[in-house]
Amino acid sequence: MTGKTVGFISLGCAKNLVDTEVMLGLLQKAGYDITIDASSAYILIVNTCSFIDQAKEESIETLLEMAEYRKKGNCKILLAAGCLSQGHGKELLKEIPELDGVVGTGCFHSIVEILADALVGKRPVYIEQPRVLYDHTFPRILSTPSYTAYVKIAEGCSHRCSFCVIPQLRGSYRSRDPVSVVKEVEGLADQGVKEINLIAQDTTSYGRGLSSGRVNLPLLLEELVKIEGLKWIRILYGYPGGITEDLIEVMSREEKICSYLDLPLQHAHPEILKKMRRPFHKTKIKELLKKLREKIPGIVLRSSFMVGFPSETEEHFNELYSFLEEMQFDRAGFFSYSPQEGTPSALLDKQIPEQIKEERFGKLTKLQRKISLQKNRSLLGSSLEVLIEGKVPNKKDFYVGRFSGQAPEIDGVVYVKSNSSLRSGEMMQVKIISVGSYDLQGKTGNIN
Repeated sequence: MTGKTVGFISLGCAKNLVDTEVMLGLLQKAGYDITIDASSAYILIVNTCSFIDQAKEESIETLLEMAEYRKKGNCKILLAAGCLSQGHGKELLKEIPELDGVVGTGCFHSIVEILADALVGKRPVYIEQPRVLYDHTFPRILSTPSYTAYVKIAEGCSHRCSFCVIPQLRGSYRSRDPVSVVKEVEGLADQGVKEINLIAQDTTSYGRGLSSGRVNLPLLLEELVKIEGLKWIRILYGYPGGITEDLIEVMSREEKICSYLDLPLQHAHPEILKKMRRPFHKTKIKELLKKLREKIPGIVLRSSFMVGFPSETEEHFNELYSFLEEMQFDRAGFFSYSPQEGTPSALLDKQIPEQIKEERFGKLTKLQRKISLQKNRSLLGSSLEVLIEGKVPNKKDFYVGRFSGQAPEIDGVVYVKSNSSLRSGEMMQVKIISVGSYDLQGKTGNIN
């Protein structure tokens, strides 16, 4: 490997992954070689996450692991990028002497210049207020399989949830120009991408910040469904308040738009929601979910919930538990509250002991496992269109894929038995013959 060889480690969410892919594209355009083998890279860049304590710990552990290559291996330059660098870049440089520079979320587009500084020993610190918004003109190297991609339609967040540090790390909400989004997706479709996952801190606020007030998510979707070659368009990270009649109508009408919505709710008790600064009301949420299921039959609904927010009592938790029992989400993710420096909730009294958080986390996980199993059982005997992702290692005639109700990475998969060879990226009709809490199993053709 040469001094122009770069290895990248991307941590955290899909939004961070898109930043990584853009940085990879910029570096390749500048003449750098890309490798997936960290041990052989001359330059290592870790794109960090810091949403919760667990993410911070993973980022720091990864940096320390890569620092070993910097001390003893082929690596001569180690950079930290992303959210942890934006919030704690100078501390990272102080605590990890092997680091040769830090790159905040507002400067990832300048990675080539930053790396040039590091290569001459400057130990650069590029941390600015995030304002840049990538567009279709930026080079980008997909790190996802060739048939699927994430497309970031906006950056930043203008919500001010009391527990969340993202607005400080990513800036205020900024929507991309719709023409740019369409051109990027057209280019991805030309490359063979069949599945587009639309992402932002809040996809349903798309259009905010643009000079034309007539741009919104439903109008963007109406343009995207016209693109030839696309099979699935999925909406991730929405807010209940942004689910308009127009959005429901276009989702119900257009076959390419997956009958799938990810709506992080975080809690159900009004006192906790108020302290979280989440402008949701349980009754309104119930009405919305009922409407979605009526207007979009078969829709898969996913959400995420937090346990152990400061002052969460047993009564508060029990209401959340009952809400989940009643609403029967197809998918749900859970995480324990961790105080983030600089957020209002970190200053609240009545912080919850870790043991109680773990107990509540376990109860919700067990409940959702049961609900998901019941939901999956309703699919037994049905025929689903499945996107094949690859062969199951060491298992003859078995492949793995997903149907439109399974988002990549965060949901389950479909294991497919087939006598004929299947290709990654191929769409197949699969009859579901058995189910688990998360995964499904099916068969193609006339398999006995």
